[in-house]
Amino acid sequence: MDSRPGHIPGARNAPWAGNLKDGRFLPGPELRKRYAALGLRFKDGEAVLYCGSGVTACHDLLALELAGFPRSRTHLYEGSWSDWSKDADR
Repeated sequence: MDSRPGHIPGARNAPWAGNLKDGRFLPGPELRKRYAALGLRFKDGEAVLYCGSGVTACHDLLALELAGFPRSRTHLYEGSWSDWSKDADR
């Protein structure tokens, strides 16, 4: 769909399916551990989430809320990779 593959510099990969076990969200402490291992600082960090088009990143937003990450410090990049990759200067 997009004109080129890639990722936004500095981004970490957290596929939404890793939030689940047997079709249900992992318990909050396990989700917290998962995202902390990716470098998310729960004490003072912020997270901007994206995917290909902004849809599945919403799954990660919910996972972070279940993990206890403050909603006020999570953000969805609505255009996601489809928007970012359109800029030929990047």
